Amino acid sequence: MRLILLGPPGAGKGTQAQRLVEREGIPQLSTGDMLRAAVAAETEVGLRAKAVMDAGHLVSDEIVNAIVAERIDQPDCANGFILDGYPRTLIQADAVEAMLAERGQKLDHVIEMRVDDEVLIRRVAGRFSCAKCGTVYHDTDRQPTVEGVCDTCGSTEFKRRPDDNAETMRTRLWNYYKDTSPLVGYYHCKGILKTIDGMQSIEDVTDNIDAIVSR
Repeated sequence: MRLILLGPPGAGKGTQAQRLVEREGIPQLSTGDMLRAAVAAETEVGLRAKAVMDAGHLVSDEIVNAIVAERIDQPDCANGFILDGYPRTLIQADAVEAMLAERGQKLDHVIEMRVDDEVLIRRVAGRFSCAKCGTVYHDTDRQPTVEGVCDTCGSTEFKRRPDDNAETMRTRLWNYYKDTSPLVGYYHCKGILKTIDGMQSIEDVTDNIDAIVSR
């Protein structure tokens, strides 16, 4: 199963991707993780990316696409994968189609998680995570069971992303609608887009996704 989780920042893609990883046994592929892994492994494309970043420039679509192509050829992707945060643009979407076609593969589902802007801003502004294992919490929606202690690993260290605030979030949403939301129409035309209400409870969103991927 090869699928894309699509939606604005704060929609819950990371949470649902991790649940899919646990249930389906396929890896979650995020651009940032793939980029860091390629640089650390000193692959050819990883070294190219490192040179660009060391020079203070943004990594080009060509390099990002090459890193994704390199990653999906690894053995743990043989039975599928979840793309989270990629593709972000129509150019990258075309690249995904091409790299899968070269391998005789295709996307099975693109799942859009739709959430109102003001809800997204509230979600992100209150978000924090365990500094050790990355489990995500929220000031009002999801506190640790024991105050100050991570439910997953027992760590007492937490962190907040510096850009998790209302002002920055509005800018991130503007960029999403400008660059990434056109993918909704792109995948709708291909007949593989499914849209779910991301304002439901986490469990209900999970159930909706399960109903899609189990068809």
